[in-house]
Amino acid sequence: MAVIVALGAFLMTLAGGWTAQRVTDRRHLVLGLAGGLMLGVVGLDLLPEALHAAGRDVFGVPLALLLFVAGFLAAHLVERLLAVRQASHGGSNGAGHGHDHGGRVPQVGLTAAAAMVGHSLADGVALGVAFQVGGGMGVAVALAVITHDFADGFNTYTLTTLYGNARRKALMMLFADAAAPVVGAASTALFTLPEEPLGAYLGFFGGALLYLAAAEILPEAHHEHPALSTLMCTVGGVAGIWLVVGLAD
Repeated sequence: MAVIVALGAFLMTLAGGWTAQRVTDRRHLVLGLAGGLMLGVVGLDLLPEALHAAGRDVFGVPLALLLFVAGFLAAHLVERLLAVRQASHGGSNGAGHGHDHGGRVPQVGLTAAAAMVGHSLADGVALGVAFQVGGGMGVAVALAVITHDFADGFNTYTLTTLYGNARRKALMMLFADAAAPVVGAASTALFTLPEEPLGAYLGFFGGALLYLAAAEILPEAHHEHPALSTLMCTVGGVAGIWLVVGLAD
């Protein structure tokens, strides 16, 4: 049953990526929506789940929150190191390049998309474990996974292309993200991932995702089109994730 539900998540992820791909003429709205979806996923889904799963304290601070901050700093550090490396090899924002990708490093987009794939894999594992616990738990987790995998697919494609990667690579990461829940759900027939490491991973990934949303995607969305419609797309993205989380509970 978990694998069958994961196939639904596979289709929803592809639908999210297809949507992001088709609305390129409204790129600022796509980025605004993607930023809102990512903010909602982090604040309303990933972080609460991480705090619940990895609840123990380290020197007075929950482990999940420490890793959340570490993930944010790690994303910032990786981006800065790659940017310095690109500059040292002659990369620049030079004239004629405009602001197509804002001097962003393609590897950052691929790394972020790979993290999304890891998150989707964890979704699949959570789905399989939930069905092992009981049917009611399985249905609740299935609803959450299937509905927010649309946002995952949307964000995976948007992140990859935002950093200047070719459409082929974006589609490759999208398909990997779509397949990840199926693989994760199937793997629970062989082993069970302990709750605390899963929570720790979600905390770290949430911090990295928040950095990308706040420092990259949302500023880019408002760079050329600081319109009210872009802001409303961001708010709508957050509200959409809130609705998904509420329905899942």
